[in-house]
Amino acid sequence: MRPASRWKTSFGARAFGGFQDCFFRDRPMDTARVAVVGAGLMGLSTAVCTSRLAPRCSVTVISDKFTPDTTSDVAAGMLIPHAYPDTPIHKQKQWFRETFDHLLSIASSAEAGVAGVHLVSGVKGSGGQILTRRVEDLWELHPSFDIVVNCTGLGSRRLAGDSKIFPVRGQVLKVQAPWVKHFIRDGSGLTYIYPGVSHVTLGGTRQKGDWNLSPDAEISRDIFSRCCALEPSLRGACDIKEKVGLRPSRPGVRLQKELLARDGQRLPVVHHYGHGAGGFSVHWGTALEAARLVSECVHALRTPTPKPKL
Repeated sequence: MRPASRWKTSFGARAFGGFQDCFFRDRPMDTARVAVVGAGLMGLSTAVCTSRLAPRCSVTVISDKFTPDTTSDVAAGMLIPHAYPDTPIHKQKQWFRETFDHLLSIASSAEAGVAGVHLVSGVKGSGGQILTRRVEDLWELHPSFDIVVNCTGLGSRRLAGDSKIFPVRGQVLKVQAPWVKHFIRDGSGLTYIYPGVSHVTLGGTRQKGDWNLSPDAEISRDIFSRCCALEPSLRGACDIKEKVGLRPSRPGVRLQKELLARDGQRLPVVHHYGHGAGGFSVHWGTALEAARLVSECVHALRTPTPKPKL
């Protein structure tokens, strides 16, 4: 995978209007316009998979936050199986296997040193657009887009009216400790030490229903103490930074199609969110499935509606 040269960034609503004028005027009439709302791990993965799998589509990622300001940037990024009670086991295994195979292919490639253990934004190679914009209502994307993919995580409480999704607050420390080469994790997984490419992540917390994004100094001291108990050499760590992320959690991943209707207009939506703490472990598998759902929406758009017989 190589950095994409065709991805472009525009800023603000005015730029969006200009983008519409130049982009949609020149697109082929049979090109389905897909908007992916959300630029975290799920949104960017879904954009890549959709651009690869869905036939004749233009893909635009729209979000008010991009790396390094997303929840995905706070996560340690460890590939560990995660259980979703409301999702069939065979489907969870499929998602994890597809994600594992994808990450393994990167680790075996010439780009492994650049990508490290993470998939990061900026490595899409199939073309597309990126817009910085806050979406208040999915309907505001109609008629500029034919299909919308909702990857907004906790934002789905507002955008999709989903009362089942809730935050699980995670506070971590990012430290410089280059001598730490192996991960350490306690039995419950609450205390962990995960070495990355540029820093070591020390964690953590699982605070259900807590929306506070400000670091708590007392929690940071507790995390550091717990991690030093597992690896005493961490007392020599430097450049300690506090980070907080809100895991978008729900009983099961929401991965489904929905057809919105308003004033005689229809807007196909593919929902892809609610992975909680297990997003990194299944993101590519669920993104592939989301892309398959987008393809089904594209097919439905191109299939003429039969006229009623008199």
